[in-house]
Amino acid sequence: MAQKKRSNSKSKQSLTKRISSIVTRIFLWFLLVSVLWVLAYRFINPPITLLMVLRNIERKTDGKAFKLQKEWVDFEDMSDNMKRAAVSAEDQLFLKHIGFDVKAIEKAFATNKKGKKIKGGSTISQQTAKNVFLWPGRSWVRKGFEAYFTLLIEMLWSKERILEVYLNVIEMGDGIYGAEAAAQAYFSKSCTKLTRSQAALIAACFPNPRRWTPKKPTTYIKHRQYLIMKNMKRLGPLDF
Repeated sequence: MAQKKRSNSKSKQSLTKRISSIVTRIFLWFLLVSVLWVLAYRFINPPITLLMVLRNIERKTDGKAFKLQKEWVDFEDMSDNMKRAAVSAEDQLFLKHIGFDVKAIEKAFATNKKGKKIKGGSTISQQTAKNVFLWPGRSWVRKGFEAYFTLLIEMLWSKERILEVYLNVIEMGDGIYGAEAAAQAYFSKSCTKLTRSQAALIAACFPNPRRWTPKKPTTYIKHRQYLIMKNMKRLGPLDF
């Protein structure tokens, strides 16, 4: 009887060790793959994102044709107005933080706790991590991965690269991704030639590009555009 109990105990210990070994190997492989993935995108422009794939699956379900308007523009060729508008609209401390705006997160948490309209506190770095490496959603699991990838891109990319990728992959309408595609669709010009007003109007629609469009700006969007232009003046030059 005692021998049988010892045998069962050893069997359980062996199973626990095997499970522990498998989990450890999966974790190490995830670390290795994720670091290499982020490092690769420091030099390689992301060809497509999961959000782009999911949006086209939705289009297919709705009986619509595949649509993917995007064109990469290098950071140095992009209009300074577009860069400043994005930072002014989404993350004015972008050049100062290491991926997270603690005050903005605390403010968003307090607002959401009161049961008011859900408010985000994501920085440009967090949005880039989400857009490039993850799926859309608000689960705590997704948020955990977002924080991890945010730290990785802050460590392995420059601020210029983060903003460059952000402005080239962000959703800007139905099947429209990136500042260049948005500028072409809404103003029939390249994002390299956007005026301050046009760049601010595009950035004003960033929070919900499927609801708002620069082609038909609502009173709210026009007000956001005005505030962004004011912030652009106050922001001064972007010293990377």
